Amino acid sequence: MLAGACARATGGYRATPSRRAAVRAELEAMLRRAAVDWNRGDLDGFMSDYLPSDSTTYVGGRGLVRGPAAIRASYARLFTGEIQRDSLSFVVLDVDPVAPDAANLIAQYILTRRAAGRDSVTARGPTSLLVRRVDGRWRIVHDHSS
Repeated sequence: MLAGACARATGGYRATPSRRAAVRAELEAMLRRAAVDWNRGDLDGFMSDYLPSDSTTYVGGRGLVRGPAAIRASYARLFTGEIQRDSLSFVVLDVDPVAPDAANLIAQYILTRRAAGRDSVTARGPTSLLVRRVDGRWRIVHDHSS
């Protein structure tokens, strides 16, 4: 039923294999850039991929957060130096372009910490992002990470 509603809403959009590959490459680059920003302590850079709209949402361990300012505030404590911020990376599992300007991205985030001369995974989990192409760039509209 939901699949039928989505197909009707997007006009039955089906990306060609080359378009699907191009969207995946663009979104992988977006996540690599986000990880670089996170790892160098650039919260503004990390947040720049979120759509600047009150309708932008993040769902995580603390529940629903609405709007980029509130999302930024939920991450801010990790960028003050008071708490150790682990290194971030992503593994993209699937990219589904649902419309010419929208895609669902499913990935795994991985947080690692250097200890005793080697990297140790401190957390990992799924992340599901709904992204839209706005003004020529992909922006996160909904982020569910757990």
